[in-house]
Amino acid sequence: MPDSRLRFLRPRRSPVGDQQEPAAPERSMSTHPNLAPVPPEASVVDSAVYRDGKRIASPATLAEALRSLPDEASMAWIGLYRPAEEQLLTLAEQFGLHELAVEDAIVAHQRPKLERYGDTLFAVLRAARYVDETEEVDFGELHVFLGPGFVLTVRHSEAPDLAAVRTRMEGDTDLLRLGPEAVLYAVLDAVVDGYAPVIAGLQNDIDEIETEVFGGDPKVSRRIYELSREVIEFQRATHPLLGVLASLEAGFTKYRTDEELQRKLRDVTDHLTTVTERVDDFRLLLSNILAVNATLVTQAQNEEMKHLTEASYDQNEEIKKVSAWAAILFAPTLIGTVYGMNFDHIPELHWLLGYPFAITLMLCTCFGLYHIFKRRGWL
Repeated sequence: MPDSRLRFLRPRRSPVGDQQEPAAPERSMSTHPNLAPVPPEASVVDSAVYRDGKRIASPATLAEALRSLPDEASMAWIGLYRPAEEQLLTLAEQFGLHELAVEDAIVAHQRPKLERYGDTLFAVLRAARYVDETEEVDFGELHVFLGPGFVLTVRHSEAPDLAAVRTRMEGDTDLLRLGPEAVLYAVLDAVVDGYAPVIAGLQNDIDEIETEVFGGDPKVSRRIYELSREVIEFQRATHPLLGVLASLEAGFTKYRTDEELQRKLRDVTDHLTTVTERVDDFRLLLSNILAVNATLVTQAQNEEMKHLTEASYDQNEEIKKVSAWAAILFAPTLIGTVYGMNFDHIPELHWLLGYPFAITLMLCTCFGLYHIFKRRGWL
């Protein structure tokens, strides 16, 4: 690599008269900016040199690891955890990594992919783990650099457990002696195996949501939305990985990949295919659950409106009855009021049958109103 700093990280020269600050990198992987250079060894979790599948050295520094490679049959495997920008730049110089691959590692938040830069292979993987306490899926990112005689794993999250991967590989010398591609297989296998608990956790969440939907829980819509976002993110982590495995399979003949390693990589592809199919099913199922929940909410609202309409109808019926009886009782009151007034020239005032006539008029009026209201269904 030509410089102590890569091309894309050098300060840009401003035109004459331009007072703007030099442009900074897109985004640094480092959580805290480093005020002073930090040696790469500060982020090294484990460093080992292998020959014929057996560990022959555990160098303390990267330079020592490079010197410990006695011949082409040896391999250095260095694992790093959340290295800073300057540390990755130092690694790029020592191992001759391509600047575009290092830029992706510095910016981070990449989709799963596989890139070849000459004799160096760069892979980006998205790991996932299910957190039972919060019932959420935690996503992480893992970068793997493979070259002649070396493997660099750059981990930015807790998953996957690469210490367990290293232990497994060191226990299988026949597989480890196959070189860097065998390490890449083991890492891929660990990432894909880590998807199984996530699938189980998401399935359990969906089962709970189905129960809540048909139980009428009003808060279930928010949970469906949040789970749908996790499934989509999980889909983005798993689907591009099929392309990574397809690219590796396409290079089996060209790069003379060992037949046993080919079978193992195909097995990883089978497992990943099952995972992606389940994730697709989850996304479709959640869409259907959301539609069913909307239907059930609409039905509940319709039932509520029906009950309100029925209650309003009953109230109207009661009002009709009260109004009808009020009208019936109002008629004799009106007649009695007229006849109770002290007029000198009122008809039938001194008539002997005046009182029976008034009572009969009241009864006939009440009976007539009752008959009318009864025919109209008010009574």
